[in-house]
Amino acid sequence: MTTDAAPLAPPRPSSRGARAGQSGSVAWMALPALAIFLGFAVLPLLGVLALSFTKWDGLGAIHPIGIGNWSSVLADPSLFHSLWVTFEVMLFSWLVQTPIALLLGVFMAGQHRYRAVLAVFYFVPLLLSAAAIAVTFKALLDPNFGLGPGLHSDLLTQNWLGDPVLAMGVIIFIVSWQFIPFHALIYQGAVRQIPSSLYEAAALDGAGRMRTFFSITLPQLKYTVITSSTLMVVGSLTFFDLIFVLTAGGPGDSTRVLALEMYRRGFGANQMGPASVLAVILVLVGLVIALGLRRLGGNADESQLEGV
Repeated sequence: MTTDAAPLAPPRPSSRGARAGQSGSVAWMALPALAIFLGFAVLPLLGVLALSFTKWDGLGAIHPIGIGNWSSVLADPSLFHSLWVTFEVMLFSWLVQTPIALLLGVFMAGQHRYRAVLAVFYFVPLLLSAAAIAVTFKALLDPNFGLGPGLHSDLLTQNWLGDPVLAMGVIIFIVSWQFIPFHALIYQGAVRQIPSSLYEAAALDGAGRMRTFFSITLPQLKYTVITSSTLMVVGSLTFFDLIFVLTAGGPGDSTRVLALEMYRRGFGANQMGPASVLAVILVLVGLVIALGLRRLGGNADESQLEGV
């Protein structure tokens, strides 16, 4: 008596092989983005690095001069002053933007309809051009024809852009007003990804809103704070158009950030070599800060990945 043997099932691919195949397909999909990054980021940066070792006025021939540009720029006190002003803008704008954006993001994460409407209005400043914002605020703050004289307010009628302290305060205010909506949107999305089971457990324990915020919401937003802070501080290194239109680095050089000093060297004095040195320094400062914040953030734990 014979029985037919059941056909053998084909061997199933191992999970490791499946993962390898998936990662290979994803790698091919990333090639266009990698090519764009190399063409529009890495290659121009290498070109700027090469120009930092040359003498060039932007039109004539390029002459290699070794480390002469680096020696002159690093010995110039204006470099350290511009760095100091840049760090001032970075620090104070971060101190203003972070708590306000965090609170607005938590508020907008609610499910009430009016919060969605308010979120649209909060996002309007980000849609405006920085140059247009600077022109508008410059007109509003004019001590002769601006908002103060129009309202007959002595408090608003001040030389806002002619005093170094007031000018820096105006820049911090405008930068914060423009970019808080963007970071609030980041926090809004992050709050909605926090597992609801954490809030349910807190409610069972009788925790109030303040206790819930400081014990659950804020710790769960740790890595969002790191991401938002990285975007803030690295983005503040490139502030140029707003400050150029608003104060042109004045009064004196009290608001001359590093990006503005680079423009003044390159296009004002036709010194492309020293301007390239400042550009490289700007990139290095941004990389150091970004990597430092990344190292500070570490890796997300399981509860922070659960809502993703």
